[in-house]
Amino acid sequence: MATIAIIDDEAPILELIGQVGRRMGHEVFLFQTGQAGLDGLERLRPQLLIVDLRIPDRNGLEIIQECRQKYPLTQVVMVTGYGSVETAVEAMKLGAFDYLTKPFDLDDLQRIIQRALPPSGAPPAQPDPAGALPAPAAFIGESPQMKEILKLVQKVADKDSPVLLEGEFGSGKQMVARTLHNHSRRHRAPFKVLHCSSLSEALLEQELFGGPGGAPTIFQRAEGGTVVLEEINVLPLRLQSVLDSFLEELSLRRLNGSLPAQLDFRFLATSSKPLEQLVRDGTFREDLYYRVSVIPVLIPPLRSRREDIPPLAAHFLANYSRFTATPLKELDKYAARLLHDYHWPGNVGELQNAIERGCSFADDKRLRPVDLPPKISQKIEIPDDDNQKLRHALPIGSSLNDFIKKQERLFIRETLQFNEGSREKTASMLGVSIATLYRKMGLKLDRDKMLG
Repeated sequence: MATIAIIDDEAPILELIGQVGRRMGHEVFLFQTGQAGLDGLERLRPQLLIVDLRIPDRNGLEIIQECRQKYPLTQVVMVTGYGSVETAVEAMKLGAFDYLTKPFDLDDLQRIIQRALPPSGAPPAQPDPAGALPAPAAFIGESPQMKEILKLVQKVADKDSPVLLEGEFGSGKQMVARTLHNHSRRHRAPFKVLHCSSLSEALLEQELFGGPGGAPTIFQRAEGGTVVLEEINVLPLRLQSVLDSFLEELSLRRLNGSLPAQLDFRFLATSSKPLEQLVRDGTFREDLYYRVSVIPVLIPPLRSRREDIPPLAAHFLANYSRFTATPLKELDKYAARLLHDYHWPGNVGELQNAIERGCSFADDKRLRPVDLPPKISQKIEIPDDDNQKLRHALPIGSSLNDFIKKQERLFIRETLQFNEGSREKTASMLGVSIATLYRKMGLKLDRDKMLG
């Protein structure tokens, strides 16, 4: 049994990390301020310190620096938000063992604790039927498109070929990447994600290929596991060239059996822009494109797979309940309908934010339309195509095409009335063919009658 000290000012996160440590059989001490945590280090001399970057009374980097100077035998893991990855790299230079980005997966947390602690202090966790750790992040998708992607993932999960995941921001690329990892033989090893868009070129180079400080690269920290380069499309051309050479050498060494264990990892990349188009534009190297896209996977936007909205919403509701230690909330049918009809320009990420916001505003266990963000619950009224006295509500966030189609059919109806129902005159006045008019009206054209 090892001793773990945890410093985080958010009580739910603090308790959650503590539960993971206790279930693994370790002695855990929780601190909500930096000063209390430093006092605890002096008293406890723990084998592992887990510290959040942002503590109100102390800077997380200062705590790491002081810990490494005074207690060199204590391993340190930093917890940070997505927007602070650059600072987390600085933490690695100060001697941190590794870092986790919020929101983190509990399975990743458990693996990092296991790796950070010496074998003599980290006995295997005993089964705990009453409070077992949750399973690795599940693949969530009921739509035909996502079911096909899951089939592909299961087929290639145990291969070493690079995978390129393309799709809009927030469409679920990292979920698919994690599923690839979870279904592979590497599932017990680290799953590391590097956000290329959040680091300067100099820090990107250090994270990928090392630097003067000697801190391990992301590839070395992922030994035996999976590395995901998020938004590889923003990688500077100079680093694209270095990465291409690096991956080529690894591939050759894997083929001839000389690949060192610390560089045995599965390489995945994501891009919110089609790399093939960037190659044509001259902003992405063609050789690197072919190297990272051996297995290409296109993740469709959420608006084209609305069957996935209910299970995703249920997942985010459960996550909110777990992380905040509050009762599980449910969507009422009107809120669920609004979620279904919304256009989701921000995709799955926007849905997650909407659910979190709704849970924060809900007064009881039921999440209602009024609890959702205004752009989802507010609508524009559009006259009915057949009865102008009736109005249809078009949700804010719907595509411009949806609005244009509604207005187009209204204009066609008004023109038809002007021409006393003559579709031929209406088509002529609008400057379209009769076939186009029928298509825009949603009617079937009887070609045999026209030709007869």
